[in-house]
Amino acid sequence: MLQSVKEQARDPRVAALLELSVFPDPEHAERAIAFYEQEKDAELLAYIEKGEMLGIIGFRPGSDNELTITHLAVDPGSRGLGYGRGMLLELMVRERPERVVVETDEEAVDFYRSVGFSVMSLGISASGLERFRCLYETEDEE
Repeated sequence: MLQSVKEQARDPRVAALLELSVFPDPEHAERAIAFYEQEKDAELLAYIEKGEMLGIIGFRPGSDNELTITHLAVDPGSRGLGYGRGMLLELMVRERPERVVVETDEEAVDFYRSVGFSVMSLGISASGLERFRCLYETEDEE
């Protein structure tokens, strides 16, 4: 079940998961935490099962019913068990966007591709790593 942890972004359990979703650098982790403290429209949810926090997903709603995923991470011991996919699907059911967008790196692009996102290279970033824009367009219900 997803529940809001935006107000607990500095909680060590939340911060540790959030840190997994950014470049491994304390400065990047601090920026991610500050993002949720400062951006009123951004939301940070945790997937909690049997009292254990297994993953986090952050997002920001945009114009034209578009949702941008800002952070997604699953506890290393729980990876490969469908929690990342489950968080994305639960979020889409909850928010009902027409489009879901995420910018990511080569390490995570295959995950988004496997969930059904279309993937486009954005080229090499200033850090020397290739970045990708992933897009998922939901189907209209009749």
